[in-house]
Amino acid sequence: MQLKFYGGAQEVGRSAILLKDDRSLLFDYGVKIDHKTEYPTSIPRADALILSHAHLDHSGFTPALYSELFIPTFGTPPTMRLSNLLLDDSLSIAKKQHQKAGFSRNQVKELMNRYIATDYHHTNHFGNFDFELYDAGHIAGSSITLVERTQAKDYRRIVYTGDFKLEEQFLHKGAEIVKCDVLIMESTYANREHADRDKTVIEFIDLIKETLDNGGTALIPAFAVGRSQEILALLYKHGLASQTYIDGMAKDATQIVLNNPRYIQHADSLQKAVREVNWVDGMEMRKEALNQPSIILTTSGMLNGGPVLSYVTKLSRRSHIFLTGFQQEGTNGRMLMETGCIMHEGMKKHIDAPHTFHDFSAHAGMSDLMEYVDKSGAQVVVCVHGDEAGTSGLAEILNGNGVKAYAPKVGDTIKLAE
Repeated sequence: MQLKFYGGAQEVGRSAILLKDDRSLLFDYGVKIDHKTEYPTSIPRADALILSHAHLDHSGFTPALYSELFIPTFGTPPTMRLSNLLLDDSLSIAKKQHQKAGFSRNQVKELMNRYIATDYHHTNHFGNFDFELYDAGHIAGSSITLVERTQAKDYRRIVYTGDFKLEEQFLHKGAEIVKCDVLIMESTYANREHADRDKTVIEFIDLIKETLDNGGTALIPAFAVGRSQEILALLYKHGLASQTYIDGMAKDATQIVLNNPRYIQHADSLQKAVREVNWVDGMEMRKEALNQPSIILTTSGMLNGGPVLSYVTKLSRRSHIFLTGFQQEGTNGRMLMETGCIMHEGMKKHIDAPHTFHDFSAHAGMSDLMEYVDKSGAQVVVCVHGDEAGTSGLAEILNGNGVKAYAPKVGDTIKLAE
C-alpha cells in the first residue's frame, strides 16, 4: 500500500492524493488558482474517486479524469450539486476570458452521470475496501473519509480529512473525529490558532454597524459556497439582512444548501435570511447598493474576479472591505492584505486597508489539528493542504511527540505497507 501525491502537498490547492493498494482510490482532484491556474501533475490510474467537498481546490479538475477514465465518483448529495454549479461556472469564466478550462461540458455531464451520492455513516463496499463518509464541519456536505482495508493486518483504517473544522460554526456542527491507523490531514493553519469565534462574530458585526452608521458600505467578498451562507445567516441573526445586498453565484449555492437541510443546522434562519435580503439583479441594483448605507456580500472571496470588482474601486471613504476567508498567495486578496493594492483592468489600484477576519475560517487551527491526531489514535500522520512551513513544521512536532509523520511534496510516494 502506498500514497502518491499529484497535488496538494506543501501547497494549498489542486488536492489530488492516490491511495494505491489492490484497488486504487483517488481523494479529490482540484485546481490551484493564484497568478495562474495549476492542475494535478497527471491523471492517475484510479479505480474510483472520493470527493471530499465542492470547493474548486478539491473538485475543480474532476471532469478531466473522464478524458481517460470512466470511474465512479463518491460523495454526498450537496457535494454533487455544488460541484456541478462551480464547474459550470468555471467553464463560463474560461469562455468569457477566451481561455481553456481543461475539460468540457460533456465531461462535467459524465462526472455527474457516474456520481454515486452517499450519506454520512453509510458503508460503501469497493473491492477490498469499505469506506464511510463523516461530517467534516467545513461546508454543506463536506466529508471526512474512512477507508478500511478489509483483508489487511496492518494499517487497516485510513482517514482522509479533506478540509475540516472541529469548532462549531453557526450553520455547522464540528467535525467528527474518526479512529484510524493512518491519518491524511489538512494543515492549512498548522502554524496558527484561530481567535475565539464568538468574539470574532461580535467584532465583525460591530464594525459593520459602525460602517453603516457612518453612511458607508460594508463590502464583504466571500466564497459563493460555504462562507456566503454562513455570513448571510449571521447577518440575519443580528438583524442586518434587510440592509444586505447579495451579488454573484451565492444565490444558486444557497438554494442548493437549503435543498439539503440535513447537512446544516439552523436551516430555518438561513431560509428566513433568503426571504429578507436584496438579491442583486443587474447594474441598477449595484448602483442602488452603493448609493446608501448597505452591506454587499459578493463573490469572489479572493477579489480575483466576479462582481466584487464592480464595487471595490467605487467605495466611498466611509466604506470598508471585510475579508473573511483564506487569501491564496498570488491573488488580489493577498495583495490587498500585504500592500493595500489590487490589480484591476491591468492597473495597480490603491484600496484602503481592509478589515481581516481570518478567524471566520472553516479550517482547523493548530490546536484542533493536534486534538484530531491525538483522539484519532493515528500511528502515521501525513500533513497535506498547507504551505511548506506549515506542513513541515507540523510533521516535525508530531515526530517529536512519537507519532510517525510526513510532509510530502508533490510527486512524492509514501510506501506504508508491503
